[in-house]
Amino acid sequence: MEIIFSSVATSEEVTQILDLQAKNHVSNVSPAVAQEQGFVTVKHDPLVLQRMNEVAPSIIAKDGERVVGYALVMPRSFAADIPILQPMFDLLDTLSWHGIPLCENPRWFAMGQICVAEGYRGMGVFDGMYLKMKEVCQGEYDFVITEIAERNVRSIRAHERVGFETLHTFSDAMAGEDWRVVVWDF
Repeated sequence: MEIIFSSVATSEEVTQILDLQAKNHVSNVSPAVAQEQGFVTVKHDPLVLQRMNEVAPSIIAKDGERVVGYALVMPRSFAADIPILQPMFDLLDTLSWHGIPLCENPRWFAMGQICVAEGYRGMGVFDGMYLKMKEVCQGEYDFVITEIAERNVRSIRAHERVGFETLHTFSDAMAGEDWRVVVWDF
């Protein structure tokens, strides 16, 4: 098995991302798997995801022709296209990084979601995708921001391992979820 890290290049890769996303969505994994292995919380519209990849290709990990991991690069211009994420972008517009309000800084993007297929976890795929992302994106962007559900302990630990720092924490009473906003400065 040889894992290759690259940017999304085909519509078939986008389809495979969506398939992997569906398998790992919080609604499709048991509470035990969610606690131990993690989960994703957003289901992306195929057309929006395709457009996102045309503007800023996401990073994928492939084993042969099979996508076994993805890290979605989400430019801020797509905030309105994914309504469930609009509150995150509204919150980000109120925060600052290194003394500069995020709403005034064009040199960041949101990590739209990251996921590694079962059977490939614990093998460096997560870290490898982020390293490829930094390599591909650091010319145009200075940092990436994402939010992680506090109960997704595996994801929080993995993001900290890569170098993400906590910028902000908050509770979403309507969703009954506590969140951590994290930043990785390239």
